[in-house]
Amino acid sequence: MPADPLKGYPEPSVRRLPLYLRLLKQLQAKGRDVVSCTHISDDLGFTSIQVRKDLAMTGIVGRPKIGYEIPSLIQAIEDFLGWNNVKDAFLVGAGSLGHALLGYPGFDEYGLNIVAAFDNDPAKIGRTVHGKEILPIERLENLARRMHVLIGILTVPGEAAQPAADLMVRSGIRAIWNYAPAKLDVPEFVVVEDVRLAASLAVLTKRLKEAMHHTANNDASQPAAAPDHRPDDDTLPTTA
Repeated sequence: MPADPLKGYPEPSVRRLPLYLRLLKQLQAKGRDVVSCTHISDDLGFTSIQVRKDLAMTGIVGRPKIGYEIPSLIQAIEDFLGWNNVKDAFLVGAGSLGHALLGYPGFDEYGLNIVAAFDNDPAKIGRTVHGKEILPIERLENLARRMHVLIGILTVPGEAAQPAADLMVRSGIRAIWNYAPAKLDVPEFVVVEDVRLAASLAVLTKRLKEAMHHTANNDASQPAAAPDHRPDDDTLPTTA
């Protein structure tokens, strides 16, 4: 297997590149031709030095006092991430989350094409979801080898994750996007990216709790408003 082209690069930097890409495409749609690190950093809340280092990973070099040509920078990021070539993927687990991913139109922008979905539930097999027929899981291995599919998306319950991952590996899949709440045991040559929904929710609710606590403390530290001794409207004297 060839080496992972992103290995050795800081993961936080790699995760920021899609944010830059989205902003660049928005600017391009507005007619902008060039952009600077300062502009990107101001829009996204990063430092300009951080942005410059992140973009340097792609090999592109900006022009002094001008910045980067937006079309060239978009291409450099997409080349670096491998998003300029459509990648076919199989999805295993046609439940609610699987349905949502099958219907997500944004994957086209990132060069990902879910060509088929699989499940072992007879009630789901044969149904069509967003134009994709749900196939029996037994067909995955043969189809993956015939179609040379290298990416698998896992949206099964936790207890079914490892058997499904084992099947993917046997089928020649070399990258697994794991939405299942389980840690996978796979060979070193298989790339796994875990999507931890519960962990992300935990961070969100913890930050919300801290923000509410901070707001409550600030409110408590404010002096109480002076009582309003003005009479109500219906007690005001009337004039002739």
